[in-house]
Amino acid sequence: MKFVDEAPISVQAGNGGKGCLSFRREKFVAKGGPDGGDGGDGGSVYLLADESLNTLVDYRYQPNYQAQNGEAGRGRNCTGAKGEDLVLKVPVGTTAIDVDTGETLGDLLEPGEKLMVAQGGWHGLGNTRFKSSTNRAPRQTTPGSEGERRSLKLELKVLADVGMLGLPNAGKSTFIRAVSAAKPKVANYPFTTLVPNLGVVKVQKYRSFVIADIPGLIEGAAEGAGLGVRFLKHLTRCRVLLHLVDLAPFDGSDPAQNALAIEHELESFSPTLAGRERWLVLNKTDLVPADELEERCQSVVNALGWQGPVFRVAAIRGEGTDVLSGQLMDYLEERKEMEELDGNLFEAEQEAQRQMQREARERIEELRDAQRAKRKAAKESGEVDEDDEDWDDDDYDVDVEYRP
Repeated sequence: MKFVDEAPISVQAGNGGKGCLSFRREKFVAKGGPDGGDGGDGGSVYLLADESLNTLVDYRYQPNYQAQNGEAGRGRNCTGAKGEDLVLKVPVGTTAIDVDTGETLGDLLEPGEKLMVAQGGWHGLGNTRFKSSTNRAPRQTTPGSEGERRSLKLELKVLADVGMLGLPNAGKSTFIRAVSAAKPKVANYPFTTLVPNLGVVKVQKYRSFVIADIPGLIEGAAEGAGLGVRFLKHLTRCRVLLHLVDLAPFDGSDPAQNALAIEHELESFSPTLAGRERWLVLNKTDLVPADELEERCQSVVNALGWQGPVFRVAAIRGEGTDVLSGQLMDYLEERKEMEELDGNLFEAEQEAQRQMQREARERIEELRDAQRAKRKAAKESGEVDEDDEDWDDDDYDVDVEYRP
């Protein structure tokens, strides 16, 4: 199946049923009066967070949805049936955005959370509603109102407390395997990780947090190189980022320059995300000669002008990972407590997340527009076959095979 974290859909709520024009007709009852019933309300469209889902792939291939219309009213003051609501199940962590206005309708962050995205139409009134002492035989009715129609963009962002970023083969997948039960693929070649992976880090009983591993960045990612930066949006919900640096790159490159490249790509993608709480993790210390370790670590710190926390680990052996996990747990608990006590701090955190998501959305759309323009120019110049339909927006998706 495919890991799809974006999907445009169109939703149409049901129309309200029209009111009924009817008069009582019964033997031995003269001039029985109006008895037209009201119509039924149209069904609304809801999104429901379902923890059993982890992709929006179903909505990529079926983009149009409509709730049921309300039934018309009937005689004998019978009200039409209400249209059934349409409930669309989405993964936890999905954001619904109105394409026409750019408004964020809501985030579904908890299993079972429900969000109405299109309001059903109101019922029409039957002629019984219009009778009065001066209007004994009203012939007025009203039609039901139309249901709300919306073009939506669904965005899935993984829910994690800690996010990792770094070059391919920096050891992110090895690190998440060392600290959690997650088993992402690990190999000695770049871009082993193609989609985000989540792991639950259990520090003590009843003390745990979720860590996210995203595909590695390379220099030029902000301009679309490699897998690009589209997966960086999955870090916008994280409270702290771990910048993993490989101290012993297999290609012999300079760790300090590699660290600077990641910092540059992060700032180009989202200045707000770049200013997030970030910890420096110097990985693969076991592969560096003891007499060179201190110098190599210090060169990275100096190149970045780093003032924050620094950790040295050998993820493949689990060295230093327990200390780092413990300090992360302490930081997250302290941060959560502060936000619970200070409402302004909590609101500032929510606004920062919204700002990061806006910047991420704008940057990804810029990259896609540039890719489309490049493709169009290539077609016009004859460099690409007009019948070649291999490229489209689905090129951002990645096939994922699940095995028991």
